Amino acid sequence: MKSNLGVIRRPLITEKATGLQEKLNQYAFEVDPRSNKIEIKRAVEVRFNVQVTKVCTMNVPGKLKRLGRFTGRRPNWKKAIVTLAEGEKIELFEGA
Repeated sequence: MKSNLGVIRRPLITEKATGLQEKLNQYAFEVDPRSNKIEIKRAVEVRFNVQVTKVCTMNVPGKLKRLGRFTGRRPNWKKAIVTLAEGEKIELFEGA
C-alpha cells in the first residue's frame, strides 16, 4: 500500500477546473498513474480533511513536441476529478 501523501502530485488550476469547483463542488488533481480510485479518495480525505463522495479518473496521453527536426514526447499522466460532499470545501489558495 502506497503512502497517502505520494498519491496526489498537484492540484490542477485551469478555467475548466475552476468552473467545476464553483458549479459542482469538484476538484481536479494530477495523481500517481499507478493509484486507484480508493487510494485517491483516501489521500484527499486525509490531506484536506473533507468528505469525498465520488472519484473519476482518466489517463491523459503525453503530447508529441518538436524542436526543429527533433521530436520528443511529453510523459503520460493521470487526472482525477474528486466530488466533495455537500457543504465541504478545499481551500487551495489560503493566502490569496
